[in-house]
Amino acid sequence: MLNFLPSPLIGLIAFTLLALNALFWVPLLLLFALVKLVLPFKGIRLRIDPVLISIAEAWISCNSGWMRLTQRTAWDVEGIAGLDPHNWYLVNCNHQTWTDIFILQHLLNHRIPLLKFFLKQQLIWVPVMGLAWWALDFPFMRRHSEEFLKKHPEMRGKDQAATRRACEKFALIPTSVMNFLEGTRFTAAKHQRQQSPYLHLLKPKAGGIALALNAMGDRFQAILDVTIVYPDGAPVFWDFLCGRLKRVIVRVQSLPVPDHLLKSDYAGDPAVREAFQHWVQQLWRDKDAQISRLLETAQH
Repeated sequence: MLNFLPSPLIGLIAFTLLALNALFWVPLLLLFALVKLVLPFKGIRLRIDPVLISIAEAWISCNSGWMRLTQRTAWDVEGIAGLDPHNWYLVNCNHQTWTDIFILQHLLNHRIPLLKFFLKQQLIWVPVMGLAWWALDFPFMRRHSEEFLKKHPEMRGKDQAATRRACEKFALIPTSVMNFLEGTRFTAAKHQRQQSPYLHLLKPKAGGIALALNAMGDRFQAILDVTIVYPDGAPVFWDFLCGRLKRVIVRVQSLPVPDHLLKSDYAGDPAVREAFQHWVQQLWRDKDAQISRLLETAQH
């Protein structure tokens, strides 16, 4: 709608609307979250959590509003029909840019329960947003490097415990547990440093998804495997705000929960870890091949 304006002006308008939207909804989130903090009882949580989720969904809907106003994107989306907003999902997606999160929320809002992301511990200090993520029970993970864990083995179980605590909360009401298997955004430098065997993806990390399946796998109706492709290259966030995202391709595939991996001891059983790694690597090979096909099709 605002396509006639210069791109930097569109970006300024989009950023302003994004900020004002957050400043409107976050105080409401905090008001109800503080009630839950003061009265930490299951009965209170069961009443407050749906209110918090409704506020978050309204927030996302408003973000979708300014996206429609400022974006001129051609959307090619398949696989989002027939999803159930009243059930549990484990959602996985490749990760290239902050724009991924807005695309996921825009397409899946009200189609499935609110996406709950596992976040780096440092993000709790992000102004305004850190408080919002805390209010919505997004789990914060420290994600220590393997080198650090070798020196401090006592820290190895901390993220596992945080994941289990989060999943206990998620099990109370329908939730979509969001996991980026790569653990970080894709860049050519990271791809080269990892010597990733995949053409379009970083190496997947099975630990987070294994813990989620272990803690609440019997709740999940399905695993939603999401693939996001930017035929013209993944945009930096400012380009997205400026309306320069011309095309995006999204494919959502509903996969069965692997029964043989539920309630298994990923941390303590090497055979289980090997089985999880095999399952995740096959998932990633399929996704890598799918991205190649989608890019090839988009170029014709």
